[in-house]
Amino acid sequence: MSGSYADNSPQSSPYFGSENQMTDRILDQGDLWYFNEGTERHAYRILGSQHVDDGIRFSVWAPNARELVAIGDFNGWNEGDRTARLSHVGTSGVWSGWVPSASSGDRYKFHMIDVYGRSSQRADPFASMSEIPPATASVISSLDFEWNDREWMDSRGLNSALRSPVSIYEVHLGSWGRTVASEGRFPTYREIGVALTEHLSAHGFTHVELMPVMGHPFYGSWGYQTTSYFAPSALYGTPADLMDLVDTLHCAGIAVILDWVPSHFPTDDFALANFDGTSLYEYADAREGFHQDWNSAIFNYSRHEVRSFLISSAMSWLDRYHIDGLRVDAVASMLYRDYSRKPGQWIPNVHGGRENLEAISFLQQLNVAVAEEFPGVATFAEESTAFPGVTGDVEGGGLGFTYKWDMGWMHDTLRYFRNDPIHRRWHQDDLTFRSVYAFTEHFTLPLSHDEVVHAKGSLLDQMSGDTWQQFANLRVLYGCQWTQPGKKLLFMGSELAPRGDWAHESVLDWTLHDLRPNAGVRSWITHLNHLYRSEPALHEGDCDPNGFEWIDNSDSTNSVVAYLRKSIAGDLDGCEADSTRSRPVLVVVNATPIPRSSYRLGVPKVGGWRVLGNSDAAEYGGSGWLEAQLAGTSRFDSVPVPYHRREQSIEVELPPLSILILGFEL
Repeated sequence: MSGSYADNSPQSSPYFGSENQMTDRILDQGDLWYFNEGTERHAYRILGSQHVDDGIRFSVWAPNARELVAIGDFNGWNEGDRTARLSHVGTSGVWSGWVPSASSGDRYKFHMIDVYGRSSQRADPFASMSEIPPATASVISSLDFEWNDREWMDSRGLNSALRSPVSIYEVHLGSWGRTVASEGRFPTYREIGVALTEHLSAHGFTHVELMPVMGHPFYGSWGYQTTSYFAPSALYGTPADLMDLVDTLHCAGIAVILDWVPSHFPTDDFALANFDGTSLYEYADAREGFHQDWNSAIFNYSRHEVRSFLISSAMSWLDRYHIDGLRVDAVASMLYRDYSRKPGQWIPNVHGGRENLEAISFLQQLNVAVAEEFPGVATFAEESTAFPGVTGDVEGGGLGFTYKWDMGWMHDTLRYFRNDPIHRRWHQDDLTFRSVYAFTEHFTLPLSHDEVVHAKGSLLDQMSGDTWQQFANLRVLYGCQWTQPGKKLLFMGSELAPRGDWAHESVLDWTLHDLRPNAGVRSWITHLNHLYRSEPALHEGDCDPNGFEWIDNSDSTNSVVAYLRKSIAGDLDGCEADSTRSRPVLVVVNATPIPRSSYRLGVPKVGGWRVLGNSDAAEYGGSGWLEAQLAGTSRFDSVPVPYHRREQSIEVELPPLSILILGFEL
């Protein structure tokens, strides 16, 4: 379907509506009631630069400022232009003024005399567009775009549901592929769109997660030092270019998740820090309001207008850009007042505890707002502690996220694969411990950008052994990730099996794309995504304990583990020879380079188990040992020999350093 379907009426759906055409040249205090109350979800439709009649209404929250003037291309940046002076809007703390000479495309800032009489030029906190860094002005934008994704938007809620396959490809746009590096610029969102969509489709990913695309002055922050909470980074083009990228992905059936950073912000003097001469957006006390790790300010979640600002930021990406999910960065740092602090460096809450009660309340408010305004949109928490109820219902005291990153799985699993196979018998619990807590939250299993930076090397580098063993271990690692309960996330380039750290200043090494054995890893990931999507047992129970069952987790002597994945929709008795709807999937990991013949496993049903995936297959760069052993067959039939507390068992051939994925057949 093509063409625009925007409805400019006040009743238009938040999915498809654009900014309402304004008719009031000056804001009324009544318009700001919910903003001051801390419950306004769409402040971007009120504040910032709004098209009104034939001019622009500028509005900015700066309760302690003495004077404000809109300056920009429309008035020659004249700080004394009385026709562009803003006025108080009652007791709201907001200043507003209408400038008839301003129009779309004009750059602008606010000239401010702050509470102490100091002069500064500030970017608009609610700007929908900004200049290309290192320039820092805001830009007036109409945000016009013709969307083609109505079919996607009508049904997208199914794509991120707990029982749906969710396979996420994490991307840093600046280093994914610089197709115009010879011109000394980054590719635009629009230019990246087609190539990225083709790559994701070819490899079977269901979702893409974009590392922060919000405006940020320091490229080396990867976007996590955000200064423009409503404007996409101009490094990659205009708002319409980003909309085109999202539209292209949607039309190919791929969901889009954005990294979003409400945990902290940089202290650049043109942006939010000490905005009107006071700690307006941040806590005033450095023990609450300054992140020592990141040299940045912490939002004051107890201030009503800050809550409205942040909630509105989240809503703007879902509304204006049709985004399907938000990954909230550094949630752990928000939840705890003593995060990365020593005694005496933090202030307890009103009950004397370490939890940041205001931040907890804000996160609950955020997730309620997302669920109510945009049903089907998912939120992901990057949360690394054992804080209870991250994905629990807000009504029951939980935070309300859809998913939580399982950082414990990532740490344990990578530690296991860094060990030489001869020592793995002593570290079996690194593979098995997760089952103790695997269903306490709705988890996503992340192998993100954080695992391939700061001298860690690539995932391939972190695998033990010689080159052949490293590639084999890497394929087993990915097999474990895709067959364990939980949604999947893989950082860009990991499918190419590169060497060395990821470097944001360079570009992925695309010369590895068709090089053996790298291409084998890429083919294996493609196959895993295909199985994950086509076999209900591999995704329906990602967040349900009924979808997982150990066959054997105790054979540390041989470094073998085996488990079942089961469909929630049916059971073994419902299996049919020509249907995979409810059949279980059996996964067996041999974490040593020693092949194991006639390895017996207990199974829950009379029948056969056909090989659906074998990481050691020659086509993926493996040894091809199993193919040679089976001589044309790919099925293991059960026999009435009790084993592993089951009446039936099979004998399987386990290739060296491999993971086998077997599907049940009658």
